[in-house]
Amino acid sequence: MAFDGNPGTNKLANVLISRMKRETESPLVLDIGEIQANGSLLTNTFPVPIPQGDYSVCRLAALGTTGSILTTTSEKIPLHSVVIPEKMRSVSAGDRVLVAWVQNEAVVVDIIQKS
Repeated sequence: MAFDGNPGTNKLANVLISRMKRETESPLVLDIGEIQANGSLLTNTFPVPIPQGDYSVCRLAALGTTGSILTTTSEKIPLHSVVIPEKMRSVSAGDRVLVAWVQNEAVVVDIIQKS
């Protein structure tokens, strides 16, 4: 191998390999966060706001606003619309959310509500 002749380079390569293995073997971590007024996400374990667009949101936590039409039951008159209820609305400012950390990416799973 090319690095066998240089112990410093070989040692650096081994350190990098061990750190990469540790990073990829990190378990899924669940966290609690809050959506801030500017749309950023602030979590308990990473107390630095993550800007909107730099975190992901599960599809069911991004359906739309309360009262928006989710679907229409038929294409013929009379049309019957299914609207999004309050409990199924998209995440918004002030919501406490369940966050799954997948490697270094925060993923908002759902809104947390009081019992």
